[in-house]
Amino acid sequence: MTEYLLLTLAAFAAGALNAVAGGGSFLTLPALIYCGVPPVMANATGTVALLPGYAASTWGFRQALRELKGLSLPRVLMLSVLGGSLGAGLLLVTDNRTFNQLMPWLLLAATALFALAPRLLASRQGRSASPTVALAALTVVAIYGGYFNGGLGILLLAALSLLGHSNLNAMNGVKNLLSTVLTAIAVVIYALGDLVLWPQALLMMLAATAGGYWGARVAQRLPAGTLRLGIIAVGLAMSLIFFLRL
Repeated sequence: MTEYLLLTLAAFAAGALNAVAGGGSFLTLPALIYCGVPPVMANATGTVALLPGYAASTWGFRQALRELKGLSLPRVLMLSVLGGSLGAGLLLVTDNRTFNQLMPWLLLAATALFALAPRLLASRQGRSASPTVALAALTVVAIYGGYFNGGLGILLLAALSLLGHSNLNAMNGVKNLLSTVLTAIAVVIYALGDLVLWPQALLMMLAATAGGYWGARVAQRLPAGTLRLGIIAVGLAMSLIFFLRL
């Protein structure tokens, strides 16, 4: 019961964080591993838990969805499906020992991207890359999302900025849609590969959905800078803990 309570609280907090800023996987993944779930299975189960939040965010931004400059939305969705499938397939063939060694670096990279995202996006505003570069960037991000998912939204925003996209609402709408699509296809592959602990996943899905609703209604009252610093601190602390476990 103590473990289920911990997972419920972690998922609730993760849903709230994802609703207002991101970084929810910094809580769900360590909580599952602390409860004795093997790293690869913990990554897959935590991703399943956060899927409803992505879908709800997409619905919330449905009016803001726009065609991307230089690329059609259907083509970008196809890239998400392809990349998410490749990333999830890669996770299926990754053993727990290898993933355990990669995890601190992945968490640290996601935290660094979260910390640097405002500066990176500001530096790209109004500047576009070639369609080939943008396609390649989106594909790589989709593969990453299917494999690990941590910091996915930040990477998608950075990739979209390569297209010269500067309307933040439109970018968030497309980001949420792509996150939902590639995560959904990854979850199907995780399930087929028997990587999901469904009792924990379903409990965390409910908690994360409730947390997302609460976050959207309440947590936005917190100062954005304070919230951001708190998430960065959590990411750094979790990275350090997993480095010490190596």
